[in-house]
Amino acid sequence: MNVHSTAGAPSAGPEARGADKRDRILAAALRVFARAGVHGTPVPPIAKEAGVGVGTLYHYFDGKEAIVNAVFRDAKERLRSRLFDDLPPVEPSKPLFDELWSRLAAFATEDPETFQFLEMQDHRGYLDDESRSVEMRLLIPLRSLVQQGRRAGIFPAKRRPELTMALFWGAFVGVFKSQRLGYIDLKPADINAARDACWELLTGRGERGD
Repeated sequence: MNVHSTAGAPSAGPEARGADKRDRILAAALRVFARAGVHGTPVPPIAKEAGVGVGTLYHYFDGKEAIVNAVFRDAKERLRSRLFDDLPPVEPSKPLFDELWSRLAAFATEDPETFQFLEMQDHRGYLDDESRSVEMRLLIPLRSLVQQGRRAGIFPAKRRPELTMALFWGAFVGVFKSQRLGYIDLKPADINAARDACWELLTGRGERGD
């Protein structure tokens, strides 16, 4: 929130006002998608949530598909930034896993609507090539870390990296989804316990007979 007075300050120009309105539409779309999903959401409720007319919304976006892609790209970029910005260049290890889990937990806690949108699957059919490219910029470094972990003997060599990544995401989403649905009131100790259980799963102690 800007606490500085705007008295006497020049008003924003048309370009700035347009960017602000576009951002307002995207924020509204995120809220609506998180509540109702993508398939079940037409354009008018998004415009209403944003406080703009449907015609104004179409001035900034060609249609629902364009809105979904814009929301998806923004969400993925913010998640990528949260996970990797200022991350120390260290080898795969339990401390690195703990740090990534902590960053992801903070993202899910502080931005629950974005996290809920990303865990949905009904937006997949709307994604264009640019959105899939944005997603790959997040997945490629994660896959690289898993591959390094396999070579170092941390993760089982017989398990594909994609399966390790799916197990991680599924475990994490399941924990926070249970909280959102009211099945558990997560405490910091619970989040840490889930983290350690997930690490044991991913390192495959049972698979290796440890």
